[in-house]
Amino acid sequence: MNVAVAFDHLGVKLRVAVLSAVADAGHEAVDLGVSDESVRVDYPDQAADVAEAIRSGRAERGILVCGSGVGACVAASKVRGIRAAICHDAYSAHQGVEHDDMNVLCLGSEVVGEALAGELVRTFLAAHFDGGDRYVERLRKVEQLERRSADELI
Repeated sequence: MNVAVAFDHLGVKLRVAVLSAVADAGHEAVDLGVSDESVRVDYPDQAADVAEAIRSGRAERGILVCGSGVGACVAASKVRGIRAAICHDAYSAHQGVEHDDMNVLCLGSEVVGEALAGELVRTFLAAHFDGGDRYVERLRKVEQLERRSADELI
């Protein structure tokens, strides 16, 4: 699968580990940058790029890395159809896909090291949505929340 991957200036610390894990898992990284921590890059911009790659079909999933993972998760989750979650443990990385159809993994470079980041990426990419009735019904409710929020803007 194609995986959109982006980092802000703090997240770049995990760049090599994340890109290596994507390749080691047999997937293709859609590298949306950045590669240099000396220039400040804001996580909402990176989140928008990853979300657009998924919404356009250039990627099936995404990985965002900022300092804590929190900002990237908040920003990505604002885009309709994006189900982003911050995961710093393997259970959440696979369960989020299996039960919640999570399509963007958010990591914090100041929270996890390279070895754990690699494990989380591989776990996330190996997971598949369960598709059970209760999980599909919950996703419908999430979509209703998205529609209600969009309607409030009108």
